[in-house]
Amino acid sequence: VQLVESGGGMVQPGGSLRLSCAASGFTFSRYGMTWVRQSPGKGPQWVSAITGGGTTYYSNSVKGRFTISRDNAKNTLSLQMRGLKPEDTALYYCARVPTTFAITITPPRDYWGQGTQVTVSS
Repeated sequence: VQLVESGGGMVQPGGSLRLSCAASGFTFSRYGMTWVRQSPGKGPQWVSAITGGGTTYYSNSVKGRFTISRDNAKNTLSLQMRGLKPEDTALYYCARVPTTFAITITPPRDYWGQGTQVTVSS
């Protein structure tokens, strides 16, 4: 199983970024996928998730600003982020949701990619 995130960077408050996650080594369409973020000195925070069929879920902190999507034909997961705030600064990870886990719970770290840094600062 391999998950490779990309698309992070530094943006000003109010800006936008689009994160991508390339998945391989498993049947992508059969699994829920999630985005998790972690800031220095803080624990992981569940951000958003999407089922294999495309049902989406968002944390209250990003609802209305972030959009999760997936392309099962291309084995890719995306997170469109708009209206970014300094508190969105974190390392963002995509993760596969184990079949025994609820999709709105942070999966174990073994299921995460290597992360991509998002920094929101003026």
